Amino acid sequence: QVQLVESGGGLVQAGGSLRLSCSASIRTFGSYAMGWFRQAPGKEREFVADISWIGSRTDYADSVKGRFTISRDNDKSTLTLQMNSLKPEDTAVYYCAACRGVYCDDEKSVAFWGQGTLVTVSS
Repeated sequence: QVQLVESGGGLVQAGGSLRLSCSASIRTFGSYAMGWFRQAPGKEREFVADISWIGSRTDYADSVKGRFTISRDNDKSTLTLQMNSLKPEDTAVYYCAACRGVYCDDEKSVAFWGQGTLVTVSS
């Protein structure tokens, strides 16, 4: 049974940093593109960042470019999202996602979802 478990969410002041982690119980973790999505209150879920199988390619939503960094450790089957210079508009539930394709930037490509972790940024 595949499980993705996020951790690291919490309350932080604007300008602060948080580091989200996703632990995956996928035997072939290295064969999945991985991504982060988020859903703010009253809004649809949106793409945040994704990373290729071996981490050679990353992509970010324009709203987080230069502030967030996605990375992965295939030996430990973990995905990380380092979030710096956080803004109140970054407040959302953040979801880890695993995709069988080359990219993981579209919900239609997601094979597995985590349960989400809440990030709250106060002004």
